[in-house]
Amino acid sequence: MKLSIIDKDILLTISKHGYSNQRKLMDHSGYSIGSVNKSISALTEEGMLDDDMKLTKKAKTYLKDCSPKNAVILAAGYGMRMVPINTETPKGLLTVDNVPLIERTIEQLHEVGITDITMVVGFMMEFYDYLVDKYNVKMIYNNDYATKNNLHSLRLASKIISDTYVVPCDIWSEKNPFSATEAYSWYMVSDLLDEESWIRVNRKSELVRVNGEARRDDLSKVGNRMIGIAYICEEEAKFLRDNLEAFDEKPNYSDSFWEESAFRKDRMFLNARVVSHNETTEINTYEQLRELDSESRNLENDAIGVAAQALGVQQNDIKNITVLKKGMTNRSFLFECGTDKYIMRIPGEGTDQIINRDKEAAVYAAIEGKGVCDDNVYLNPKNGYKITKFIYDSRNCDPLNQKDLDMCMKKLRDFHDMKLQVPHTFEILAHMDYYESLWNGKKSVYRDYEKTKENVLSLKSYIESQKIEKTLAHIDAVPDNFMIIEKDGKVDIQLIDWEYAGMQDRYVDLAMFSIYSMYEKDQIDNLIETYFRAGGQEVDEDIRTRVYAYIAMCGLLWSNWCEYKRGLGVDFGEYSLRQYRYAKDYYKLFKERV
Repeated sequence: MKLSIIDKDILLTISKHGYSNQRKLMDHSGYSIGSVNKSISALTEEGMLDDDMKLTKKAKTYLKDCSPKNAVILAAGYGMRMVPINTETPKGLLTVDNVPLIERTIEQLHEVGITDITMVVGFMMEFYDYLVDKYNVKMIYNNDYATKNNLHSLRLASKIISDTYVVPCDIWSEKNPFSATEAYSWYMVSDLLDEESWIRVNRKSELVRVNGEARRDDLSKVGNRMIGIAYICEEEAKFLRDNLEAFDEKPNYSDSFWEESAFRKDRMFLNARVVSHNETTEINTYEQLRELDSESRNLENDAIGVAAQALGVQQNDIKNITVLKKGMTNRSFLFECGTDKYIMRIPGEGTDQIINRDKEAAVYAAIEGKGVCDDNVYLNPKNGYKITKFIYDSRNCDPLNQKDLDMCMKKLRDFHDMKLQVPHTFEILAHMDYYESLWNGKKSVYRDYEKTKENVLSLKSYIESQKIEKTLAHIDAVPDNFMIIEKDGKVDIQLIDWEYAGMQDRYVDLAMFSIYSMYEKDQIDNLIETYFRAGGQEVDEDIRTRVYAYIAMCGLLWSNWCEYKRGLGVDFGEYSLRQYRYAKDYYKLFKERV
């Protein structure tokens, strides 16, 4: 059939509103009078309209074959940009006008006769269970929601994609975006531009990829805000199903959105459907929810309330909330209040099992006023919430940059030389055993774990034989926790995030820096030499041996920690494996030196 998208839209308009004259058809469709007249001619020529401008049997059959039969709602992800709300409520259950987003979507689907609805769930999946009874929806469980993006979620539902609406769970639409009749496949974007979007509508009304470099240099190539609702006719569904299956089997697509599978080279095979940002929006952030419904009960969030109380302001004074990169232990978000910026830490999954917040508070008390730490505004030892002032003109240490290493090791050595004291010690082997106990009786994924553990435990007698002067050590002295502040020609360094800090041999911090940076041996040796050079000394070879022993011990410590976090659905990939390798390889290197 040789009909354009405009022709099909005019056909749909006539099916919904009938035909009286071209002017009314123009008003209903939004197309010009010229386009309307041209489409009427094409539809008549194709046998879709009879002499009375009514749909023919051919047109009715075509629309029936194309019209929607079911819907898939994607609701498996963390919704990380919704921090801090996502620690309490999954995105689909956020409320606008006291109605959960996902219920509004389901009811809008019901309004047009779509009752065959399947949800793909993962994070906080239990929260959605009531929908099975209330709306008779079906559930598909994505057990890989922590490690794979929604391309995998849609792949799990790919067998039922045919004349199907694909819908994110976090959509709010003033007008019903669904219809009982459709004439072609489409993907919905907003008329708003969005620098984070990688899809834009070109002059031919096609959806194409945004060139990343061009987006930064040329605002005309900024993408359209992605709404995420799509309609997939069977004609395109087969291609999409094949792509979903092929892409999902490739590890490099684990972080991909399903839209990647809807492209042929640089163009989507789905047509563009552009809607007003006032009608349909995807709610991705706390700010967007507040803008849409300032009375939403989800805005009464514990973390926001704490921040407002700590700063002595109203909750509405907390503005421009943006999620920061998800840490290995916590979730954090940046916000503005008045003329200042702050970072709030929210402890991650299972953190209460592995970090003692009372001990952390003791550490912050010990380092207060010593010029080594970020500006701590608030710390609650009970729940781990922490607020610090944002550090302007700063960057993290680059572990591959020798100049950065020189500065950061000097800072670390100066801190160690203060010989600060706290009441508690960070016992490496005790923590290693404790993390193992959190596996709840499960065996390690490593077949030779017991032998590796035996070797690491044997290092205890060597460490105890050394003359060690314990001082407050950071323990998590990794490159990301060294903030290099460059302003007005001056350089300052602050050490942040003291959750694990305690009394210990100062050289444990060198081991930790090394294994987090995933250094090779020559890089580790250089780090040791840089630290000693910062104190005007030559390397003590006995200390080098001791650092090797700590690397083996700390490697197994964090490997056990990674195995615990994996049980909570958090996988650190290569980092986890490398920690286990450090335990084995540096035990061998240690043995070669003693």
